[in-house]
Amino acid sequence: MKGDRVEIVVDAGDTTRTYEVVASRAGRRVETAVRRGVVEVSEVTRSGTVVRTARFMANRVLALVEQPVPREDSSEKTGQGGRPFREDPET
Repeated sequence: MKGDRVEIVVDAGDTTRTYEVVASRAGRRVETAVRRGVVEVSEVTRSGTVVRTARFMANRVLALVEQPVPREDSSEKTGQGGRPFREDPET
């Protein structure tokens, strides 16, 4: 979904560097994969076409933080979800 992002913190010798991959347009998502010692973060379209990819050596990656955009629940949109969250069930 647009706005999803992944932050990658990498050891760069004497310092750390932070990179971000963001789903920049509607319908795109960010996928993460670890294969053969390489961390790969890709922005992907609805059809599965890769738009851009960032690759890092796995032994240099210190943190991989996925930050999804808060999504509305479908029951909240239609008004069919039972009682509101803060309502006391016994009253």
